[in-house]
Amino acid sequence: MDLIKPGFGLVFWTIITFLILLFLLRKFAWKPILGAVSEREEGIKEALASAENARKEMENLQADNERILQEARAEREAMLKDAREIREQTIAKAETEAQEKASKIIEKAQAAIESEKKAAMAELKSHVAGLSLDIAEKVVRNELSNKDKQLKLVEDMLGEATLK
Repeated sequence: MDLIKPGFGLVFWTIITFLILLFLLRKFAWKPILGAVSEREEGIKEALASAENARKEMENLQADNERILQEARAEREAMLKDAREIREQTIAKAETEAQEKASKIIEKAQAAIESEKKAAMAELKSHVAGLSLDIAEKVVRNELSNKDKQLKLVEDMLGEATLK
């Protein structure tokens, strides 16, 4: 029962021992413990600050990456637009050149056809002239073979001829 009802001497020596222990802890242990705790606290603060800085830097990097990605997309779109324009210009140029070549070929063909036509007409005229001479020669021979017909032809021609 002594433990439930402690005596005055026990309380006195317990308090004295506690105060001595408290003094010794304060003199030798609390400074290193508090220093370690404050170092730990500073370390945690620095770690949190560096984590915050890393987070901000990551956000900046993500923003930069997004900006670079947008620029790359815009550049790609511009390049595709330029490529389409160049393709369209090339196609239009090729079509124009093809039309010009086709029109030149058509003009040459028309000129060749006209030339061939003129040559055929000249040949036909020459052939007709030759046939006409042959026919005229045969008619004149036939007409001149008889003396009466010759005289009549001369008189008809003289009658048709007028003196000017």
